[in-house]
Amino acid sequence: MSFRGWLTIITLVLLAVVVIFAWPEIVKAYRLLDDVNLLILALLIPVQLLSYYATGGMIFSYLRSKGDLKEVSRWRIARIALELNFVNHILPSGGAAGFSYLGWVLGKFGVKPSRSTMSQIVRFMLTFVSFVILLVIAVVFLAIDGRIDRVIILLSSLIIVICVGVMFGTIFVIGNSRRMKKVSNGLTKFANKVVKKFTRGKRPEILKADVLLNFFDDLHDDFLSIRRDARILIKPFVWAVIANLLDVALIWIAFWSLGYEVSPAILFVAFGVSSLASAISVTPGGAGVYEAIMIAFLASSSVPPDVAIAGTLLARVTLVLGTILFGYMFYQLTVLKYGRNTTIRK
Repeated sequence: MSFRGWLTIITLVLLAVVVIFAWPEIVKAYRLLDDVNLLILALLIPVQLLSYYATGGMIFSYLRSKGDLKEVSRWRIARIALELNFVNHILPSGGAAGFSYLGWVLGKFGVKPSRSTMSQIVRFMLTFVSFVILLVIAVVFLAIDGRIDRVIILLSSLIIVICVGVMFGTIFVIGNSRRMKKVSNGLTKFANKVVKKFTRGKRPEILKADVLLNFFDDLHDDFLSIRRDARILIKPFVWAVIANLLDVALIWIAFWSLGYEVSPAILFVAFGVSSLASAISVTPGGAGVYEAIMIAFLASSSVPPDVAIAGTLLARVTLVLGTILFGYMFYQLTVLKYGRNTTIRK
């Protein structure tokens, strides 16, 4: 079993243990739901839609700067963003399904697979960069406010190290054509070996080295283009900041609807730790993993355990329902209407 699989199993077991020992607090949390202010909770709907639009804004502002999607309406862009979030939340793939789905959809608009992939790499890299900046600001605020402790410092440092490591690791690979070729050859051999084993030799290969190499060459060219003119990342970066702020605002609103205002600075740290853990989980949308870590962190940061449980679950259930409600409909329309066509019109 993979590391992700073991991590998910261990986390879910720990979650079960937490549920057993924290059952009295869970009962209290359930009773708190009777006091939810529905008008405040309703704010989650427009904020969630704005959050999804901002996430799409990172991708599509980059693509437009490269000359793609010029004729695509903003409504279509918002719709694709909703579909992307639906796929990423529902399918247990750690974000891989989103890469594949968006590549397929954007291909209908004439966007090359390599550029679609680069747009999503840009999204993740800028999300990391903007989040690290906001996290540092949050930690400084907590230090001034006198509410910082070793746990917050340790977890914040861990998030920063992981984010920076992922960014430099990605740049290290795509920034050098020789390394890209090695990665290309390695992926080709690995994928074909796995397919050959599972098909018992009936299908000896699924990838061709020259096709994958051309894909990586295009990816490398896009990277060099960004390095020559980094100004094209300004708009995507602004969208990344907005998206991060809105994501944390969603959790804050859920707690506010319970009549409890949690420090946004603490929520930034909790959101970062939970998101990183759920990103490597094989459960759909990191279900179970995200909630367990979020609750544990908030409960250790002066938030009453019953409030931490109620607020976290209220936010997650409401947001997942919103994702399914808005995303599934557009996802199905796209698959049913354009699945057999070669081109999507605006």
